[in-house]
Amino acid sequence: MRRIIAFLLLATVKTVSHVFFRGNFKWITKHPEKPFKKARLIVFLNHTSLYEPIYLQAVSYDFLWHLAGNANVPGADITLKRPIVGTFWKLMVPNIASVTRKKDSSWSTYLNSIRPESIVMIAPEGRMKRLNGLDKRGKPMTVQGGVADIIESMNEGGMVLCFSGGLHHIQSPGQHFPKLFRPISMNFAYFNLKEYKSSFTGSPREKKLSMVQDLQRRLENDCPTVTWNK
Repeated sequence: MRRIIAFLLLATVKTVSHVFFRGNFKWITKHPEKPFKKARLIVFLNHTSLYEPIYLQAVSYDFLWHLAGNANVPGADITLKRPIVGTFWKLMVPNIASVTRKKDSSWSTYLNSIRPESIVMIAPEGRMKRLNGLDKRGKPMTVQGGVADIIESMNEGGMVLCFSGGLHHIQSPGQHFPKLFRPISMNFAYFNLKEYKSSFTGSPREKKLSMVQDLQRRLENDCPTVTWNK
């Protein structure tokens, strides 16, 4: 039943997105047929709004059913504690785990919850970009090391990097309602996890740092630019 509820919510968001937003999606690397079906890790880069599920219009309804049964998502405890937003995410992603930014056991507990059939989805910056390009504490947006921990734990399947064009022109943090009939853009890149991991050398710490630096570089260079007319 939980999977059915999750699928219906995901499918509704996708359908509504098709009606109200014009999607512009592009693959910037070679990729296999049905790349999302082959992915074990989906990395969302350039986190700007809680309305980002509207990007679901880029995937098929068939994949949404697959996602509803296998998604494994680390969610910020602050977001999941919100009465409306938190409940919506828990219904849409039944297997969403609450993690904190503190040095506690929540992250290791989440890593141990990943199974071979899991599709992990993560926004590795761990916070949301404000209109000034910084997080809510005025710090630069950077990729955090947790995504490298996940990559190291996986040996099979693919990784899809999703480069958001940003949604501040639709809804920025602090605004309650989105602006409709505007474009949304996203670039995609596909990597075989085993091959991606083998491209980094050195000690475990050095490899982790190199992965984070690589993802940060891609974040800074591969996000599309959204243009729209008022």
